Amino acid sequence: MLTKSERDQAVEALVEANRTKIQTTRPSALFPHIEFEDAYAISADVAQRTQAAGAKLIGYKVGLTSAAMRRSSKIDEPDYGYLYDHFLHADGARLKHSDYCMPRVELELAFILGESLEGPNVNMLDVLRATEYVVPAIELIDTRVDEPRKIYDTIADNGAGAGIILGGTPFKPGEVDLRMVPGILYRNTEIEETGVSCGVMGHPANGVAWLANKLHSLGFPPLQRGQMLLAGSYVRPIWAQVNDVIRADFGSLGSLSIQFV
Repeated sequence: MLTKSERDQAVEALVEANRTKIQTTRPSALFPHIEFEDAYAISADVAQRTQAAGAKLIGYKVGLTSAAMRRSSKIDEPDYGYLYDHFLHADGARLKHSDYCMPRVELELAFILGESLEGPNVNMLDVLRATEYVVPAIELIDTRVDEPRKIYDTIADNGAGAGIILGGTPFKPGEVDLRMVPGILYRNTEIEETGVSCGVMGHPANGVAWLANKLHSLGFPPLQRGQMLLAGSYVRPIWAQVNDVIRADFGSLGSLSIQFV
């Protein structure tokens, strides 16, 4: 377990990395005795600082929702991060590559809540009842800490969350089989990754249910009506370089794209 001074040091480093877009030394290298509780506390402190500086919290993101990604991180559950109003970008946006340290892109479904969700014991059906609509999304992830990262570093670094693009066709949860939403991720004209939404814990609503229960276990406020929740990627992330055009194709639910300049 870290001391308060050690946690504060990690928070300051991450706040500065977010400001400068220059990677900082990962917390696990500075403090090999870091634990999961420390990592989530650091993330929460950075979030508090971010909001105190004027950012508006609009929801949360869930990561490591696939079994393969969890095995690679040597962790047996997902993680989460915070979403802010300045993360939102329009479909077709041209984004400055220099606004990120090492940007990557994932393909996800965003759940917009029509009712609050409070753990414990939230399940998939609770999430579906509480969801107003679901929207195809691209998530931008970034790495503000150096390599080789451990899971503690990713958690402390806001689950690598850095941006959101919404597009395609919003739909009600009962209008589509949410287990079988296709996803194709293109870089320029090449298909880089493909997947199906059941790759998110068997059903993407399970990712949102996990989040509601995790926040409760940590003593944080419940998920609120109107919040946006990224349920987790069902493809591997791809790197984004200057001049790359990234397109996410969700089949009949439409597509969306961004370009890095």
